[in-house]
Amino acid sequence: MMRELREAIQARAREQPGRTKDGARADVVCDAVEALVPQPASGRTFRVTYRIRLSDADAEGRLRLDAIARYLQDAAIDDVEETGWGAPEHLWVLRSVRVEAVAPFLEDTVAEIVTWGSSFSALAAGRRWSLTGDAGGAIEVDSTWIHLGPDARPARIGEGFDGYAEAAQGRVASTKLTLAPPPHGKRVRWPLRTTDVDRMGHVNNAAYWAAIEQRLAGHGPDLTRPYRARLDYRHPIDLDERVELVEDGYDGRYGAAFLVGDVVKAVARVDMTTAS
Repeated sequence: MMRELREAIQARAREQPGRTKDGARADVVCDAVEALVPQPASGRTFRVTYRIRLSDADAEGRLRLDAIARYLQDAAIDDVEETGWGAPEHLWVLRSVRVEAVAPFLEDTVAEIVTWGSSFSALAAGRRWSLTGDAGGAIEVDSTWIHLGPDARPARIGEGFDGYAEAAQGRVASTKLTLAPPPHGKRVRWPLRTTDVDRMGHVNNAAYWAAIEQRLAGHGPDLTRPYRARLDYRHPIDLDERVELVEDGYDGRYGAAFLVGDVVKAVARVDMTTAS
């Protein structure tokens, strides 16, 4: 069953509109970002607390981006499993995510997370998370997910989604991608590991951030200061693919595209921001 789902998801990725013959996409980039949706007064919210473990932080104690991604993913899965909107009847494919590290977790030992629906449409939904640490850490996250049915094909969300839709307060989910790959960056090989692959047979969402953390180590934006990190997912990456990063960085910015041959699989960008 899992093999059939993986193959179906791969086929759907190849069929998505707006792509050139080789699977690339006409690229646009948008520096402007919308204001984050506040926690709703009504509608469903889900809360969970995670202890920050030894392997979640870097040598200086900062909660890493890949660990944040795992927390977000686990909280979302726990939420939809509680409401009956999880696998295998409902599959959710991450389209894009935006992390606003208002105050990076540096000395925090726990992360309190609340998550809710931030937008809603026939085939997609937005999800917000708010993370609060016990030592001043504060991270806000928004994302867009495409809804698939048990056959791994895009499916209308349908009835029973009322709690999430109410929390979204009429906001419409958009699956449009906004990040363009660096136009003239250098290419760096990114070797995949078996531990990067999840149960769906593709590189897990958190593994992309592990690559970014690796490339930023010792240079690039200082992630102990407030920052914004964004990632657009275009195609799944499989273990047997040869992946390269095309990257550039300047003035407190870092951008990278995950390439297999000439096909852009994902695009990431990290920018320094000003604490609010």
